[in-house]
Amino acid sequence: MAFSLGPLKFPSSLVCRATPATSSSSSSLAFDAAYIKRAAELADKSAGFTAPHPNYGCIIATTSGNGERVVVGEGYLYAQGTTPAELQAVEAAGESCRGATAYLNMEPNHCLADYVAVSALVQAGIARVVIGIRHPLPHLRGKAVRALRSEGLLVDVLGEDLQCKTVEEGLKSCLLVNAPLLYRASSRVPFSVLKYAMTLDGKIAASSGHASWISSKKSRTRVFDMRGRSDAVIVGGNTVRRDNPRLTARHGGGHLPQRIVMSKSLDLPEVANLWDVTEVSTLVATQRGAKRSFQKYLASKGVEVVEFEILNPKVVMEYLHDRGCLSVLWECGGTLAASAISSGVIHKVHAFVAPKIIGGKNAPSPVGELGMVEMSQALELIDVHYEQPVPDLTPVIPSVDETSAIDPTVSPYEASIIFFYKTWDPYGAFSNFSLHPIQLPDENGDYYSWPSVEHYYQAHKFVGLDDPVAKNCLEEIKNSKSPEEAARIGRRIQRQRPDLVRPDWESVKIDVMYRALKCKFSTYPNLTSMLLSTAGSVLVEASPHDLFWGGGRDGEGLNYLGRLLMQLRSEFLSDSAPKADDRSLRQEENKVQKLP
Repeated sequence: MAFSLGPLKFPSSLVCRATPATSSSSSSLAFDAAYIKRAAELADKSAGFTAPHPNYGCIIATTSGNGERVVVGEGYLYAQGTTPAELQAVEAAGESCRGATAYLNMEPNHCLADYVAVSALVQAGIARVVIGIRHPLPHLRGKAVRALRSEGLLVDVLGEDLQCKTVEEGLKSCLLVNAPLLYRASSRVPFSVLKYAMTLDGKIAASSGHASWISSKKSRTRVFDMRGRSDAVIVGGNTVRRDNPRLTARHGGGHLPQRIVMSKSLDLPEVANLWDVTEVSTLVATQRGAKRSFQKYLASKGVEVVEFEILNPKVVMEYLHDRGCLSVLWECGGTLAASAISSGVIHKVHAFVAPKIIGGKNAPSPVGELGMVEMSQALELIDVHYEQPVPDLTPVIPSVDETSAIDPTVSPYEASIIFFYKTWDPYGAFSNFSLHPIQLPDENGDYYSWPSVEHYYQAHKFVGLDDPVAKNCLEEIKNSKSPEEAARIGRRIQRQRPDLVRPDWESVKIDVMYRALKCKFSTYPNLTSMLLSTAGSVLVEASPHDLFWGGGRDGEGLNYLGRLLMQLRSEFLSDSAPKADDRSLRQEENKVQKLP
């Protein structure tokens, strides 16, 4: 069973109203609701196979000759950096798009260098677009709706232009499928789910601590799916000591969430499954100064350690928000669960209740002490409801030292700083994960269409190696469906088999990245214009955990991706500016022409 603890609620009660603009009948509203719900179901198809991202589905429907409504095309976004759902649906429908209606679970991206979705619908001849919810991010909210209407398309938004009980389930489906994005935008913390399994008498383990297994195999499979839909899975030190978990998804591939351990004292075992980072990374969050020797030991195993002045669920969630996390799954014991609930960071609870009774006065329960002494203080769990109050998400400005390191010619006190990170950010097209194929030679010297800069970069870790495993890895990267998959494959092989990485990689990786970036920004005029529009500004890749390509959480990163883009910008500006000698020559020519 699942419950919501979040403060977000549905819009006020929907009352059936057919506006003059739409003239919708009850029958057409029923079709609209059904198709929007189908679009949401399509959008959910990628969950568990790629890191959480805005989930998009698109249905194109038209009326047949005998008056029946039929679906002629559909598609869903596999991951950021892949073909938009709208373009897939348009290509599937072909000429049937003329005069048809497109159903989208969420307003598409429509920002600098990303007009693909809107352009596809307009150019295909779509007459009407029905949108489940507006985009929750402030810089994208309403832009696609206005762009479509300016092109003469009729646009209806559920709950605004279409208000009826019939469409309520369709609206709810749209809210649910993008719950992580909605919560992150409105709460400034990742969408957090607390999961636990307990007996009918409320115990998560026997008095001895033994807990395998409370739930059924079917329940555990469901948990694996929940992990696969999350950016991170959090446990406490007690769980590591007692259960020695792996916290993998175990669904035969796809997305693996980062594993996070919260421990103030670092009283943790030296041997634990979570210290094996060959398949997926582990981060240990601790309090500043805790067991320095053990921190060094974890670092030697490849485990990332992050210190906080005061360790608590709130600061960890704020940190994960800054790292770009959309969704976090808490699989901790009762003590940490109580702390997380008290901190107000838990939005949803999944409770697996087994038809078992184990008893035991000292047997642990799923939630520890909350300090409540009267039943009137109990937290009331409600069904999942949302509204969309979206605050401005302003990033942290890097330090002066970092700004000077990026570009010494720019005064950190005068220049503006432009951040980019995820592809849905305002300047997301700067990301090496954006959907901009590039034509560059492959390992055989033949020109090849790389789906993204990230595909090209990861593949070139293994170029030139006469090893069948390395060659197989290279082909796997070339054929991966998304930049996330390409990155996951390349990083995994690099961790597991460093001997397969080309020996000169550390010395050439910057050149490889620059070559791919230059090709990308030279190929797409809109990207060139976007880059040139940032002249005078410092560009910062806002990844808080990548200290080489990104700027780091506190500005301690090297920000090489931002530096390369500024270098490329400088080259483009230099190429477009008339040379001094050329100007002098033209001035002399003008003087000659003016002589009698």
